[in-house]
Amino acid sequence: MHAFDASAVHAALPWPFLIEALRKAHLGQMPVSDVVVQSDPAGGEAQFVTLPGWAPGGPIVVKMVGVFPQNTTLQPPQPAVQGLVALFDGKTGAPLIVADGAAMTARKTAADSALGATILAREDVEELLIVGAGALAPHFAEAHLAARPSLRRVRIWNRTKTRAEAVSAQLREKGIDSTVSGDLDASVSKADVVSCVTMSDKALVKGALLRPGTHLDLVGAYLPTLREADDTALARGTIFIDTRNNMKGGGDLSQAVASGAITWDAVRADLFELVQGSVEGRTRADQITVFKNNGGAHLDLFTASALAGAIG
Repeated sequence: MHAFDASAVHAALPWPFLIEALRKAHLGQMPVSDVVVQSDPAGGEAQFVTLPGWAPGGPIVVKMVGVFPQNTTLQPPQPAVQGLVALFDGKTGAPLIVADGAAMTARKTAADSALGATILAREDVEELLIVGAGALAPHFAEAHLAARPSLRRVRIWNRTKTRAEAVSAQLREKGIDSTVSGDLDASVSKADVVSCVTMSDKALVKGALLRPGTHLDLVGAYLPTLREADDTALARGTIFIDTRNNMKGGGDLSQAVASGAITWDAVRADLFELVQGSVEGRTRADQITVFKNNGGAHLDLFTASALAGAIG
C-alpha cells in the first residue's frame, strides 16, 4: 500500500494530467456512490463526511473528511477541510493507496471545475475572477489556467482583503499575473470566467453584471442555505452540472427553483453527457454558461485512480 502526504499528492497530479484523467473517466459509467454527513453533536458548525464509491468492475474509494470552518481562525490556521482518501482493489478489497484528504479534495474539486471550463468556457477567455480566498482559491486559479491557457490575468476578491492579498501573492510567486479586486461588481462585469469558491450564505455574483460569453463556475454552495449567485445569473445562463446526484442539495439551484426564477428542467446536461457528446455544451460565443460543481464520491474515485495510475 502506498501513502501520499499533501505534497506528494500535488506533485503526482499536475493539472493537465488530472483534468485529462477526469475526462477519460467520464467516458465510462457513473460509479455507485453515497454520502453520509454527520453534524457536530455538540451543536457546532463542524461536520464529518464519509463518501464511499465503487466503480462497476473497478476499484473502491472511501473519503473520510472533516469540514471545520473555524479552522481558518486558528493560530496557526489549519485547512477547513481535512481527512483521508483510501483506494481499495474492487476484486479483493485489498487497500491500494491512502492519501491526504485535504490535498485530494483540493485537486479533484478544482479539476472538476476545470474540466467543465474546457468544454464550456470560450477558447479566447483572458480574465479570470476568483471569488473567495480560502484554501481552494489558488488551486482553482491554477486549474482554470491549465484548462484555458488563453487566460492572462487573475483577480482575487474576498470580503477580507488581506486574505485575497495573500492568495494573490502566492500566485505571483508562481509567475501568474494576479491582483486583488477591491470591487466585486466591477470585477464581475470585466471577467471572462468567474469562479466562486466561498461559504457564502447570500448571493455574491449579480447576474445582471455578467458580460455575454461569460463562464460562471459555482462551487461553494453545497448546502440549501448557502448561495453564491443570484436568480438573474441562473436565469440568464445555460446551466450545466458535474452530476445530478445531490444537485437539489445546493442553494444556488434550489433557491432559484424555489423563487420561480428557473425550473429543474433548466439543467441542460452533466459532465458525463458533455464528455460523451450526447449533449452539446457552449453553442454561441455570447452564451453565458453556468457550471455547478456538486462534487461526489465518484470524483474522489476518479482522482484516487489517477493517483494510483501515476505510480504505475
